[in-house]
Amino acid sequence: MLDGMEAVIFDLDGSLVDSMWVWPEIDVEYLKRYGIKLDKRLQGDVDGMSFTETAVYFKERFGIPDPVEKIKEDWNRMAEEKYLHEVPLKKGARAFIEECVRSHRKLGIASSNSRQLVEGVIGAQGLADAFSCILTSCEVGRGKPAPDIYLAVAQRLGVEPAHCLVFEDIEPGIRAGKAAGMRVCAVKDVWCQTPEERMRKLADYYIEDYTQLA
Repeated sequence: MLDGMEAVIFDLDGSLVDSMWVWPEIDVEYLKRYGIKLDKRLQGDVDGMSFTETAVYFKERFGIPDPVEKIKEDWNRMAEEKYLHEVPLKKGARAFIEECVRSHRKLGIASSNSRQLVEGVIGAQGLADAFSCILTSCEVGRGKPAPDIYLAVAQRLGVEPAHCLVFEDIEPGIRAGKAAGMRVCAVKDVWCQTPEERMRKLADYYIEDYTQLA
């Protein structure tokens, strides 16, 4: 899988860290403030959207009166403690990252989350120095499945897309990596709403967890 790969780029939530469980809890609590009951389809509707795009979606769909920036601030505040103290790395991820560092492969993160939460959890895991580039979709304009964020990370790493390996847990993310001309490995996550068979077809590789790469 790593043959010819000069860089490895990770999506964060569900791919590198086990964090997707956080958001349904926050969505329920947040929407309850406005007397709105959570729609079970919500997560699938916002998959791949940037943090800002998701806030705009909430504001428009649910008629949230607060400005988009206030919505994002509220979400960051509600999620930060969990990201710093309760969100773990995916199984085997630390050892895999350490092996990539030893083999002199450049590492990047391409996340749809907020920079505050991405940097928070990576710092809490003691991995900040391992990554040469961290970018969020908000910083490049369009969320996934647009390839923008993966192309931007590759550019900052100084690596051609064809020599980048992407790890993703959702269909829009896989499509973004493929659209960027990169090799993509799908990572199993219990919160993914796309059937495993389809994920396997869309991606170049599929893993249950990173221990398979040891």
